[in-house]
Amino acid sequence: MRAVLVDAGPLVAVLDHDDPHHEACVAALKTIRDPLVTVWPALTEAMYLLGFSWERQRALWEMLETEILRLLPLDRGDAPRMRALMDKYKDLPMDLADAALVRVAEREMLHRVFTLDRRHFVVYRPSGSRVFSFLP
Repeated sequence: MRAVLVDAGPLVAVLDHDDPHHEACVAALKTIRDPLVTVWPALTEAMYLLGFSWERQRALWEMLETEILRLLPLDRGDAPRMRALMDKYKDLPMDLADAALVRVAEREMLHRVFTLDRRHFVVYRPSGSRVFSFLP
């Protein structure tokens, strides 16, 4: 699968014009040609962070409805690996959204991630995959 994993930070930055990373994330988004994918925990985090504005939350819903952003599934079989990842990186610490993104990266053989959290993602090493490459 060719796709770009999207973390919560860029979703918030793209939709919040006051975010300090807004311009960089919008510019990066314009260069991406492959599908944008995320997972429910990252979407939940973005919705929470956009909770100050229903208009921006609605825009995030519209990204899903128009398939600008697709959700990749997580199921019971992914949970043990996500737990193991959170245990491995507990000193950072790794949150559930990051564990879900790394798990999906492993499962789908993805290596590009659209994130503002380079401090953590530069450390994460998906099994069976090379290191992540970053946008923006």
